[in-house]
Amino acid sequence: MSPLPEAERRALLELARRALTETVLHGNIPDVSPPAGLLAQPAGAFVTLRHAGRLRGCLGQVEAALPVAEAVARMAIAVSRQDPRFEPVTAGELPGLEIEISVLSPMQPIAPEQIEVGRHGLLVRRGALRGLLLPQVPEQYHWSRERFLEETCAKAGLPRDAWKDPETQIEAFTAEVFSEADFHAKPRAQAS
Repeated sequence: MSPLPEAERRALLELARRALTETVLHGNIPDVSPPAGLLAQPAGAFVTLRHAGRLRGCLGQVEAALPVAEAVARMAIAVSRQDPRFEPVTAGELPGLEIEISVLSPMQPIAPEQIEVGRHGLLVRRGALRGLLLPQVPEQYHWSRERFLEETCAKAGLPRDAWKDPETQIEAFTAEVFSEADFHAKPRAQAS
């Protein structure tokens, strides 16, 4: 998928906010109008929620099986109630939540020495176990390439050095990452 212009980024953020709000306030799954243009192109996507700068949830879809607009809406709904690390989002939290979206490129096999911290996200898999970390994660924690590989293995439930095993598959992707903070105005949840 080619880079998204500002209008499409804003549209995805508004769609995610609307889906999140409808789900939390009313228990409704909002209708998503059939997307057009770039928003109709299939892409994997993650929706991350932060509250006061702290992670409040992050879920995504790796496969480019849906139009990016539909993937974002579904992940906004899912992250509001299905991230196993957190309780479901409450109505009182909505105004303080910031939404970040990561639109993923296709996965590509990569050798460990080719990984660029800050550019690549990683998916590590062996058998039924798999773990994924977005490209912004190692930058946030100032990890080296090796630490990034170790943390991705740990997230998969594998030994930290599993990336050295030829049976472990390592795939990389890039992500176009943008958030409500990029536009300096966060829509407030409104009761309807």
